[in-house]
Amino acid sequence: MVPKKILRLNLNSTHCTCNPLKFRGFFLLILSISLHSCEEDISVKYKNANKNFASQVIYNADMIERDSGRIKLLAKAPVIENYTLVDSPYTIAKKGIEISFFDKKNPSIPGKLRADCARMEEITQMYYAKGKVRILTADGKKFAMNSLTWNRKSREVYTRDTVYVNDEKGNLMIGNNGMIAKDDMSQFSFFDSHGELNANALPETAK
Repeated sequence: MVPKKILRLNLNSTHCTCNPLKFRGFFLLILSISLHSCEEDISVKYKNANKNFASQVIYNADMIERDSGRIKLLAKAPVIENYTLVDSPYTIAKKGIEISFFDKKNPSIPGKLRADCARMEEITQMYYAKGKVRILTADGKKFAMNSLTWNRKSREVYTRDTVYVNDEKGNLMIGNNGMIAKDDMSQFSFFDSHGELNANALPETAK
């Protein structure tokens, strides 16, 4: 009979040694790599996120612009929305706007502009008015059109819409293809025009 071989294991002699400091350093390395990867994923995910939303909404807004202490412009709107998170910040008045312009020559009687909506771009200094645009100058001229663009840098306003102008004497002028004018409306010219004169306002020699 062949004797059975017995394998004896000495559990006391079997051991594993781990350096806690090395294990901790390895864990921190893995954690930092994971966090960095997470940050990159988030930046990629939100890189093209939509930022075109109103960052500020003001109700019953009154905006005043001064020049050397003198009121130069006064604007009123039921609602003003500021979009400041986009590359080219802008402001929108969707529910109408009324702007009063004060001239140094006649500061007591401002010119006025009304429109159904307006957009004001901060960087380009371009202002757009649209929908039943009406202008009343300090000397009594009335302008009516559907849209108007104001370039504050060049101090010009212009439109390609048909423009109707009534002066204080009752004369009517029509610019079929729009007009260009100084922003105080002291000078303006039509791209194509015709008109009607009030005969009662003409001097006797012209009748």
